[in-house]
Amino acid sequence: MKLNRTGAYLGLATALLFGASTPLAKALLQEVDPGLLAGLLYLGAGIGLGMLGLVRRMRGRVTNEGSLTKRDVPWLAGAVLAGGVIGPVLLMLGLQKTSAANASLMLNSEAVLTAVLAWTLFKENFDRRILLGMIAIVAGAVVLSWAGRPEGTSGVGELLIALACLAWAIDNNVTRNISGADPQLIAGVKGLAAGLINCGIALAMGAEFPSAWYLLGAGVVGFLGYGLSLQLYVLALRHVGTARTGAYFSVAPFAGALVSFAMFSSSLTTAYAVAAGLMAIGVWLHLSELHDHEHTHDEMWHDHKHVHDEHHQHEHFADVDPTKPHAHSHHHTVLAHKHPHYPDLHHRHSH
Repeated sequence: MKLNRTGAYLGLATALLFGASTPLAKALLQEVDPGLLAGLLYLGAGIGLGMLGLVRRMRGRVTNEGSLTKRDVPWLAGAVLAGGVIGPVLLMLGLQKTSAANASLMLNSEAVLTAVLAWTLFKENFDRRILLGMIAIVAGAVVLSWAGRPEGTSGVGELLIALACLAWAIDNNVTRNISGADPQLIAGVKGLAAGLINCGIALAMGAEFPSAWYLLGAGVVGFLGYGLSLQLYVLALRHVGTARTGAYFSVAPFAGALVSFAMFSSSLTTAYAVAAGLMAIGVWLHLSELHDHEHTHDEMWHDHKHVHDEHHQHEHFADVDPTKPHAHSHHHTVLAHKHPHYPDLHHRHSH
């Protein structure tokens, strides 16, 4: 059986979308408070994805995605609380107490903390190849975000930003547990929650709404860089797990720097070349992974988009074509076999 690289490509796509949105958001910062802009970007994501879902329903299109159940609500609430409430608030508090250079460096800790939690608390498998790839990708991100020697501060701001990254790391790992459900719905709910909270905080601190054209621009950037990006992130979690998705997402600064060079007519720097090389090595180590061993699938029930394959052999109603993507609650019996795989929805066994 050939190893499916779909999750890896989705992870890289979400990083490219988010990274490309960063210089665009920087251009928008000239006219609005940073906290309010963060809220507007998230709102653009939530509203945009909500409108896509509405259009889809009006056209009678079926998503073929799994539905959120009552047991998913605590996980979704935890993701919204950690990633949409605690993380942004800690980040804004931290930005007030440290320099932009220090903040940029500290934000790279999200990928590391995401992987550490995935490998320790959530028992996601990894090997030396994946660890080395993770180190190379994060090292490349650090090189890109290094803006001279970090400025000396009291350390409080850096600590707050590190805690924000921990909140987002928890969000990433918690979201993995519901990644089988409709990714558009998950991303839309998280976007709306984070947007309303960030906008509320910014307005309470005295920020003022910009012009309608500015709101439209922020909404479009948020929809692409935060909405679609987050939707792809959830899909990547489904296919390759949390640590690997977090590693791919760390490529975002590379895309951001490339777009920034194009927008501001800057020349490529030595740091960019070094970072590109490190990230390329890390991505290659991940893409060339071949995890293959005898493993056992425990008995389980779950709901997600699937076709009938080696892992899905169950009965349907007569109107369901098992060869086409569809979603419903289905039962997995105990199955022991050997084939290449990632830590996806069906491979969360111990090693």
